[in-house]
Amino acid sequence: MTAFGYMLELSQGHTPWLSPLLGGMPPETEGLLPYWIGAWSMQLASPLLSLENAARLPFVLILGLTLLATWHAIYHLARSPGAQPVAFAFGGEAQPEDYARAMADGGLLALMACLGLAQPSHETTSYLTQLCCTALVFYALAASPQKQGLTGSALVLGLGGLVLSGAPALAMLYGIGGAAMCLCCPTQATADRPQAHTFALQVAVVSVLAAVLAWQLGLWRWRLVWPQDTGKEWTSLARLLLWFTWPAWPLALWTTWRWRWQILNRQLHRHLMLPLWFVLVSLATTVSTQPSDRALLLGLPALAALAAFALPTLRRSMAALIDWFTLLFFSISAIAIWVIWISTQTGVPAKPAANVAKLARGFEPEFSGLMLLIALLASAAWCALVWWRAGRHRKAIWKSLVLPASGATLSWLLLSTLWLPMLNYARSDAPQVNAIMSAAGSPTCMHMHGLDRGQVAALQYHGRLRLMPLSVPAFCDWLVVAPARNTAYSTEPGPDLGAWTLQAMHGRPTEKDDILALYRRNTP
Repeated sequence: MTAFGYMLELSQGHTPWLSPLLGGMPPETEGLLPYWIGAWSMQLASPLLSLENAARLPFVLILGLTLLATWHAIYHLARSPGAQPVAFAFGGEAQPEDYARAMADGGLLALMACLGLAQPSHETTSYLTQLCCTALVFYALAASPQKQGLTGSALVLGLGGLVLSGAPALAMLYGIGGAAMCLCCPTQATADRPQAHTFALQVAVVSVLAAVLAWQLGLWRWRLVWPQDTGKEWTSLARLLLWFTWPAWPLALWTTWRWRWQILNRQLHRHLMLPLWFVLVSLATTVSTQPSDRALLLGLPALAALAAFALPTLRRSMAALIDWFTLLFFSISAIAIWVIWISTQTGVPAKPAANVAKLARGFEPEFSGLMLLIALLASAAWCALVWWRAGRHRKAIWKSLVLPASGATLSWLLLSTLWLPMLNYARSDAPQVNAIMSAAGSPTCMHMHGLDRGQVAALQYHGRLRLMPLSVPAFCDWLVVAPARNTAYSTEPGPDLGAWTLQAMHGRPTEKDDILALYRRNTP
């Protein structure tokens, strides 16, 4: 909601493009690229699409570009000499292109299966643009021995996009590591080594230009914080790593174990060292920055690449373990989603519906035949896929990752169809804003005090309001205040409300602490 608020202000010309403000507050992150993209999309598509859908459209394309870049990156890594399978004595091994395509398919399925990708990939924030730019840089470095033209463009877009998305330090780390890979990792014949050196020079030059751009825009900030200083616990970080990167992390560990002797003997194969560098950078930023899950998100494409290279040597027992865990986990999840939806629609069983009513006070269930049809088709497809996976047929190398990727897709489809009204009611600011507007009689302007960026954006969009600080000498009859959540320790002085009378207090249905107080100006 906060990102959407800045996009809306930019698209309507209410704030400068290089220093946007929302309710007089600058963005919490320095990356302006996602705000620009959303605002441009609103300006171009708003006559045909609603503003919120116009803002979402480019991020749908960004996610698609992320998946495409990851597939091609793994494909080119699999084409490198060190990644090719050993030739059989009498032939019959897979052709290099066929093998690379199969590995890329497996890597893409591993990325789609990662549980941590589900929610951030559907957000209109800088983290999705950072993920896409990371995938572009990953592709550029992976494909540099084969495609010089496209890799140069992808490198410029990736490093420049990371800088404009608020991650200049990551751009520098990726650039430094990429240049080192081009110089140190053998990928081609000795006669072609000058080409690798030339690309390494290009990577270094682009990295320097990206650093200069970040310096000119004032994007360099010190964000490294030791976990104890931010209240992080190592156990919570371990749980994040366990679930956020499942099922890619066990496969990535297996790849590292199987190639451990080559790594220890300094046999620097590009298909191993390049994704390992990206994963290590992501892990370091996860430990030392906030928010941890968004930092870990950027390592998923490289982690999926490592997971793909485990498939040729994956033991049958490990593949069966992944299959059974995935089958049970996502089947139980799907059944739970269906049971709760049926309960809210029919009242049977009664306990889930009572829990929903308790957690989301005031929610009225809605029925959509189209959404029900989509959910039924998705569930039937899952059952058919499980039957196919258990059948006896030619085994594809990516077969072990079909169920995890499909299960994650099934869960997200069911949540965004059957549970969409519940999730909208629980997570949206619209119910709270509608209550405020109903109590005030839908005015055109309000004063505000103590609101955060998300609350300002919600009131301006859902309430069609122009909000002004309490200190601005404008004659609005209404004032909305966000009371301090911990007044005993709050150092911010409270507003002078002598000229105002409290009319109502409305909280979010699912968050008791998120309260807005509505005041009316006293009449003389």
